[in-house]
Amino acid sequence: MAAGARYWAFISEELPALARSFFPLAEERERTFAAGLSMGGYGALKLGLTHPERYAAVASLSGVADVHEFALKHSDRRESELIFGDLSAIPGSDADLFHLASRLAASDKPRPKLYQCCGTEDFLYDGNVRLREHLRGAGLPLTYEEGPGTHEWGYWDRQIQQVLAWLPLT
Repeated sequence: MAAGARYWAFISEELPALARSFFPLAEERERTFAAGLSMGGYGALKLGLTHPERYAAVASLSGVADVHEFALKHSDRRESELIFGDLSAIPGSDADLFHLASRLAASDKPRPKLYQCCGTEDFLYDGNVRLREHLRGAGLPLTYEEGPGTHEWGYWDRQIQQVLAWLPLT
């Protein structure tokens, strides 16, 4: 957060270390994955695009693909400013999935497999389509699914089965 607790550090650094201290989780990139829905879908993609050396695959179910648009149109503006700071500074920043994807595509870092899905009636659908086109244009390894559905658990319950079948599990 721009103001307050360091949630990104918690999610990207502290939580994985904490989970590994409790459970026998793999440390190898090839066996490390992240997935989330809605804002968690944004977080999963941000993890994979920011730390591609750590994640073999990431999945976003109805994720917030365009966080700038989300902050301006779909969230409480004050809350978004606490999280991101100046909202006009989001495009091109480390909070911007489009920017992160372009940066990864221009690098020699490994590319995690990406899975993205969104219901065609979801209020986040248009942003997901724009991100899909950007990821494809950047040449990143993307599996994209869409179909009837809104921003709700019934859609996610169906889609998580697709994600589990897609993951490169051994």
